[in-house]
Amino acid sequence: MPSTALAAIAALPIADLKSIFTTDPNRLSKLVLSHGPIRFDWSKTHLTDELMSRYLDLAQDQGFAARRDALFAGEAVNNTEGRAAEHTAERGEGNADSVAQAKTLHNRMRALIDAIEAGALGEIRHILHIGIGGSALGPKLIVDALDGDGVRYDVAIVSNVDGTALERAIEGFDPHTTLIAIASKTFTTSETLLNAASAINWMVEGGVEDPYGRVIALTAAPDKAIEWGVDETRILPFAESVGGRYSLWSSIGFPAALALGWDAFESLLEGAAEMDRHFRLSAPNENIPLIAAFVDQYYSRVMHCQTRALFAYDERLALLPSYLQQLEMESNGKAVQLDGSPVDGPTAAITWGGVGTDAQHAVFQLLHQGTILSPVEFIASIEPGHALDPAHHRALLVNCFAQGAALMRGKDNDADPPRAYPGNRPSTTILLEDVTPHALGALIAFYEHRTFANAVLMGINPFDQFGVELGKEIAKSIEADGAKGFDPSTMALIELALGGD
Repeated sequence: MPSTALAAIAALPIADLKSIFTTDPNRLSKLVLSHGPIRFDWSKTHLTDELMSRYLDLAQDQGFAARRDALFAGEAVNNTEGRAAEHTAERGEGNADSVAQAKTLHNRMRALIDAIEAGALGEIRHILHIGIGGSALGPKLIVDALDGDGVRYDVAIVSNVDGTALERAIEGFDPHTTLIAIASKTFTTSETLLNAASAINWMVEGGVEDPYGRVIALTAAPDKAIEWGVDETRILPFAESVGGRYSLWSSIGFPAALALGWDAFESLLEGAAEMDRHFRLSAPNENIPLIAAFVDQYYSRVMHCQTRALFAYDERLALLPSYLQQLEMESNGKAVQLDGSPVDGPTAAITWGGVGTDAQHAVFQLLHQGTILSPVEFIASIEPGHALDPAHHRALLVNCFAQGAALMRGKDNDADPPRAYPGNRPSTTILLEDVTPHALGALIAFYEHRTFANAVLMGINPFDQFGVELGKEIAKSIEADGAKGFDPSTMALIELALGGD
């Protein structure tokens, strides 16, 4: 990253949030932007006109426009693996050939869903989706957020290799009316295949004559799925250029498309595509994901905040913090730049969070009065997800808005210091009109592009994830050789829990 740009940003005074609206009466008009059904409010952050100008210069210095164009053109933006990152093509935005291929594969998925709904695989009442990481987090978020819109099947999504997770998932399921979806990009993921084998055994023990006939494979490696035992007609491929944590728009979204209906899945895609077009075509000073990245960069690199907290004031978005943990930390948790040289500062902050008023009574003490500064992001919906007394939703939104105001305003109390609040603590508010498939698609795409914009500003590659490989290699070594050649602590653990050799 250019040191002159960083130095200029770091040299600017830190704004005082308590008086920032007085000193800049036009702040709302500049730092509140709307896109479709979503309103983004950065007015309670330390971003100023001067900072915005400096960050726009930084984006230009870092070649933001060129890297964004390369992303949508299907160029090899994942330079370490020599491949494109074409999740936007799944939404209809990107390289024309890749968009056409994605459309063809979506049509194949829809045809299979139509066949399932017509009874081609017999009676189906339950969907058991098995995956891990991006192969599970995306579908789980979508189904959980939108199940109030009329989920037509019981859906259980299993990722943990702990057998307890699978046992709990299939409890109450009838193996004769269960469809298994196995989601693995490479179809070699050990945790997923172990869970899948156990699910097949459960079907066999339940008296299902042809358990493999009730399996759908969601993969970029169809040959591997065929080797495993899935018939070609029940394999839903997706492109190798679609990364796992960006894959819910592909056939990985099959359980959501089946459970919620194709119209809902198409609406999800279109909401994301609208955000794609905004990100691709908007001027930098009006580009919502880029401005969000400016805020992220300021807090991580200038104010040295190591975490970013996210709180969903809507039960339908309860899984969003978990989804974003993978998206943001696996993408931008890097230590080297595109050319392999060391990054000259912190990269991704630690993403964490929770749900609404529950979190207020658990972690907000630290946010308001603790010595660690963490920018906070609030997400809420104007429309409730229930038909109960409107007082429920009013109380939820009042609490959400009050927390942001309190973090910024603070409260002096020299006479009683334990009851003093320092204030000057930043927050962003993202307000949806409602949690619909369209709005959720746009929201998730916003976070994807924000993650990419952060990577561009830091000069890193957000599309590889080699950091997860070493632990896998060591796990395989333990499976093969037991407690041999490890440090004394690891050897003792293996011998105590696994019996060693």
